[in-house]
Amino acid sequence: MCSPQIVGNLEMSTPLNGALKSRAINTTPTPTTAKTIRKAYTSIFLFSHTHYLFCLLLILHILSFAVCEIIPTEILSRKEREELREEARDMFYHAYYAYMDNGYPADELMPLSCKGRYRGVTPSRGDMDDVLGNFSMTLVDTLDTLVLLGDLSEFEISVKYVIRDVQFDNDIIVSVFETNIRMIGGLLSAHLLSEYLQKNADIMPWYRGELLEMARDLGYRLLPAFNTTTGIPHARINLRYGMKDDQLKRSTETCTACAGTMLLEFAALSRLTGDPIFEARAHAAMDALWKLRNRGSDLMGTVLNVHSGDWVRRDSGVGAGIDSYYEYLFKSYILLGDDKYLARFNRHYNAVMKYVSDGPLFLDVLMHRPHAKSRNFMDALLAFWPGLQVLSGHLKPAVQTHEMLYQVMQMHNFIPEAFTMDFQIHWGQHHLRPEFIESTYFLYRATGDHHYLQVGKKVLKALQKYAKVPCGYAAVNDVRTGKHEDRMDSFVLSETFKYLYLLFTEPRDLLINLDEFIFTTEAHLLPLSLAQLGNTSYNFRQAEEHNIMDFMRTCPSSNKLFPEKVRQPLRNLVTGSCPRSPATKKLLAVDFQASNADHLRTVYDMGITMVSLGDGKVRLFHSFYNAKSPEDGEMGLMFMEEMIELTKMQSLNQLAQLQAVAYKKDGSKSNDWVALMAGPSHFGPELIQDNFVEGEVIIADPIRACGPVLRNAEKARAKIVIAERGDCTFVSKARVVQSAGVLALIVCDNTPGSSGEFQPMFAMSGDGVNDVHIPVVFMFSQEFTKLSAAMHSKPEMQVRIMQMIEFKRWQMTKESKAKNETITLKATESTEETTTATSTTMHTTKKTKPDKEL
Repeated sequence: MCSPQIVGNLEMSTPLNGALKSRAINTTPTPTTAKTIRKAYTSIFLFSHTHYLFCLLLILHILSFAVCEIIPTEILSRKEREELREEARDMFYHAYYAYMDNGYPADELMPLSCKGRYRGVTPSRGDMDDVLGNFSMTLVDTLDTLVLLGDLSEFEISVKYVIRDVQFDNDIIVSVFETNIRMIGGLLSAHLLSEYLQKNADIMPWYRGELLEMARDLGYRLLPAFNTTTGIPHARINLRYGMKDDQLKRSTETCTACAGTMLLEFAALSRLTGDPIFEARAHAAMDALWKLRNRGSDLMGTVLNVHSGDWVRRDSGVGAGIDSYYEYLFKSYILLGDDKYLARFNRHYNAVMKYVSDGPLFLDVLMHRPHAKSRNFMDALLAFWPGLQVLSGHLKPAVQTHEMLYQVMQMHNFIPEAFTMDFQIHWGQHHLRPEFIESTYFLYRATGDHHYLQVGKKVLKALQKYAKVPCGYAAVNDVRTGKHEDRMDSFVLSETFKYLYLLFTEPRDLLINLDEFIFTTEAHLLPLSLAQLGNTSYNFRQAEEHNIMDFMRTCPSSNKLFPEKVRQPLRNLVTGSCPRSPATKKLLAVDFQASNADHLRTVYDMGITMVSLGDGKVRLFHSFYNAKSPEDGEMGLMFMEEMIELTKMQSLNQLAQLQAVAYKKDGSKSNDWVALMAGPSHFGPELIQDNFVEGEVIIADPIRACGPVLRNAEKARAKIVIAERGDCTFVSKARVVQSAGVLALIVCDNTPGSSGEFQPMFAMSGDGVNDVHIPVVFMFSQEFTKLSAAMHSKPEMQVRIMQMIEFKRWQMTKESKAKNETITLKATESTEETTTATSTTMHTTKKTKPDKEL
């Protein structure tokens, strides 16, 4: 660390005989609830908020003065950066002209055959050909790259080619997802840049919005795919006949990313054409997907049925089949300014980092059983994740995962399509994908660290050495043998070379200010000013199942963002990428158990001492001088930082999830309420924000509610039922009482003396079947004893079940109203006494009654 004088002091609350339950999230958020005003023109790296601008500038400032004793990154001179930029430009033109001279107007170039790939003409590749529509996809996908390279004359010529040659009335079945991101995205970006250049570069005076009309035409051809029971679009559609094809009607499955990567392009299309149908359909699809998440884990599967909404594949991760769904949640928040997408992204992100992330590794889990891994390998598409983490303010884990991927690349020359937990090849193909260089670009822009320029240089040289052929660049069929594949996807020109060129280019040397745009998943440019156009047909502020913690913005902790400091412990992560020195496995804060002798010995070697405070609490002290070695001391300091973040997250999560069972203190006429602590469940509806259930309480008969029906079902109807823990599962009790038509269920503990004050609260688990439609909460014995006493003293007592944080807010609002009314009445009294000395006025403080508007 920069200073060996640091001494950590942390008091944490954890059972001495158990492990900490939740997984540490490798971020250091400092939440703020300040209302942030969204601005139309703000850096895409700063999340459209001045709050983030300040955070990132502060980070860059601190990074510039870092003088830690670490291995320095070789600084690239301006001359070398310019040389690499020009080499990246040459690479683009080598591929571009190979396509234009030998492939156009085909959708793709086959670089080994040196001819175009046409649907229905060249040999079929099965589902891989769904991306092709015989609509000159590579040229449309590449148009905005020409503008970024400053080649305006070629851009103008290419736009004329597209207007003249491209048409969509083809009897061809295409992928809705791919057609949207490559074709509609490419047309919209080129249209916007054409208008921009008309105004600012005095070129293309002939252009009259033809590309926008083409995008609208194509958008209408995709709309029939959204005519499903759920509103989630079909995966494929016929460009001429829509969904009338029998083959399409029988196909009911789509992937999460396929359905969830429509909103940016469709919202832009609506706002540019004035036709709200596109944005409305895309919003509805996103809403439908959100409702299908697993309520217990907040994870999504990868394949679902578009009519029933049933999950076909419940694997959950960040790679193939789900990747750009997460991306479009966050970027929809940036582009459209709708907070609900930030809230949804945060819920999913926390779930991913809790269940899927294992340090820098990401292994798919089952969405309904998130502690069970569903596969033992990772795919190359997860390389986009560090870039998304940069955008959302989670820089430290972005650095870690990127470093892992970089070592995989060094080990195999390219990142293979899939690799195992020990970084061996699972699938050996490399399709010249852009995701890794995309994340490299964002990390460089966020940190200014020349390490990422070195990474980009390594990628560039690998492409030149292993992928370049006389007629463009060819995908690698197997990174072990270097054998080529007759394939050059359109994203090579639209994304891979674009990000590579931008990495070595100073922003001031570009024709446009990228801080005024957002990149789509296909790296097309959409201006942030689109938010100003609005879409009055869609109501953004609809009711959502979110709590206040979901809307937290994060400002990264600067003391963890020296990228070299974060990368250094991972330097030898991948076997074979560089010499591996013997080292003990690092102890993570989330894995620490105070009752484990090995853990105690490890933390002692790291310079950490532990003092018991009683009641299950311990205090940790760290001193660099007490560590066994400097390396152990550094690990100890990082352990303390992780432990601080873990306790923060535990406190925030407990506060956000804690439920309240509240009742009036002195009968129905009282305005004073008592709230008892209760725990949530992983099944049934969530009582969040101002949602609550209120009703008369009754004890279940039988008391444990494990029979097929309640014996007092008629009396329990429309009431809140109390049942005791034991004999059957929580969710079984819920189903039994639900059949009686009750409002809610309170499960009380069967262990005498248990209390939420001394024992960690937990969430009752379900069985993965979402058929419980009543709220269910859990109370420990001591809390229930207080409720039981109140019930005996007040027959037919009413209770209210709600989120504890909302109860606190409600109480504060009532107190504030009462205080303000008292002040107003006193002021009135003073005025009357002054103006009429003989009059006497009696004043009382108005009592507010607990209404349902919290």
